[in-house]
Amino acid sequence: MAFVLRSPAFVHGGPIPAEYTCEGRDSSPPLEWSGAPAGTKSFALIVEDPDAPDPAAPKRVWVHWVVYDIPANVTRLEKGASSARLPPGSREGLNDAGRLQYHGPCPPIGKHRYFHTLFALDTVLGPLRDNTKAGLVRAMDGHVLATAELMGTYVKSRR
Repeated sequence: MAFVLRSPAFVHGGPIPAEYTCEGRDSSPPLEWSGAPAGTKSFALIVEDPDAPDPAAPKRVWVHWVVYDIPANVTRLEKGASSARLPPGSREGLNDAGRLQYHGPCPPIGKHRYFHTLFALDTVLGPLRDNTKAGLVRAMDGHVLATAELMGTYVKSRR
């Protein structure tokens, strides 16, 4: 079975509902996965926008959420799972807003893509000295058994 990440809130390539953005509650969307490979000891999740600040001229990848040490027996994150509502044992890393929490889509201009990438790992990482995306990627090196990806889009309303 393939390792698959999905959301009951939006389909791959489809729009992310405003509820999960800065124009709504800014709560993390529900995520579900299946097909993790044998030997999986934990999961890590990175949510990022490669279109910042302008999809016509992107200059950087903006990291919206970093979560790791999600226990291997977990197959979903509930809506609004950030911070105290994560499964026990899970850890959050710093996003590019400098916070240990979900930071929803809030594009300044145009239609942006938001990639939710889930990693199945053969280890539990424990506390990281550098708990940014870069630090997590370094810590995962050599431990990734499989990856699954879900991409949603968002365009900020003009008010």
